[in-house]
Amino acid sequence: MASVAGMRVLVTGGAGFIGSHVVEALSAAGHEAVVLDIEPPRLGLGVPWERADIRDPDAVGRALVGVDAVCHQAAMVGLGTGFADAAEYVGVNDLGTAVLLSAMAAAGVRALVLAGSMVVYGEGRYECERHGRVRPGPRAPQALEQGRFEPPCPVCGAALTPGLVGEDAPVDPRNVYATTKLAQEHLAAAWARATGGRAVALRYHNVYGDRMPRDTPYAGVASFFRSALESGLAPRVFEDGAQRRDFVHVEDVASANVAALGALERVAEAGALRTYNTGSGEPHTVGEMAAALSAAFGGPAPLITAEYRLGDVRHITACSARLREELGWRPAVGFEDGMARFAAAPLREPATAAPVES
Repeated sequence: MASVAGMRVLVTGGAGFIGSHVVEALSAAGHEAVVLDIEPPRLGLGVPWERADIRDPDAVGRALVGVDAVCHQAAMVGLGTGFADAAEYVGVNDLGTAVLLSAMAAAGVRALVLAGSMVVYGEGRYECERHGRVRPGPRAPQALEQGRFEPPCPVCGAALTPGLVGEDAPVDPRNVYATTKLAQEHLAAAWARATGGRAVALRYHNVYGDRMPRDTPYAGVASFFRSALESGLAPRVFEDGAQRRDFVHVEDVASANVAALGALERVAEAGALRTYNTGSGEPHTVGEMAAALSAAFGGPAPLITAEYRLGDVRHITACSARLREELGWRPAVGFEDGMARFAAAPLREPATAAPVES
């Protein structure tokens, strides 16, 4: 691996929402970014560009020439619309990752920062007064239909108190996307063991900010709310709006990628994967986020719908202390400031090709 300063870094999915910010952050830090993406080159990024699918081994091999490290952002993202797209999720996220890692092994590239996700945990951490820390199972459709959104204690049925999840918590992916994100981590760990490489997985929380794609099944809830406001409509909030999440600005996520690259040899042992929760550290409810965004935009107040989606979890907020302590990273964009900036930022039109960038 080259010195910390001046690395040549391949960013897969570098045309996408998060990936384009990673490219900019790398360039600002003195690195040379190279992009592999199915989308055409974006004006303004000004970096070498390989336009190809992440599953194309020849294209991936070309993109890796002279590269010191990889920030792997390319993925089909979001909960999706059902199980019908499971094969596409697995193809893009897991086969694509396997193709990339195989090419890295052949090219001798031994440094990887993987875009992970907090969805691998399933439901977050909960405490029961009688039974201590518990992990509730998937919420029953009958309960959701009746407006009982909080998961009960799986032992006694009592109310639970949500808390912060650490990186060592058991994983429990609850939809196809979450399953593929966990598989990406397992593939990265296997690659590291086989090659002596070093890998970090940044388990992103709910990322928002400028360049989010508008109105696609793969956009985050913040994008849907922002799109509604732009159309003069009230954001529609599922359940009762009390779902707890950690909304982290995309610029902070990009800076976490740069910090991880700089600290890779120090924090990740050769042949190992190190995971980091990547969030703002300030949990908010979905309802609070919608209200803050509506206020900043000057639009109608959110509409609480009591609608739900099977596969959604109730609360997931993780502790990001490890990232702060080991990498020295701190978020720079606070919640109120971030929502104000997001309210004024233009959204990106959906990709014309398959949504395989993040």
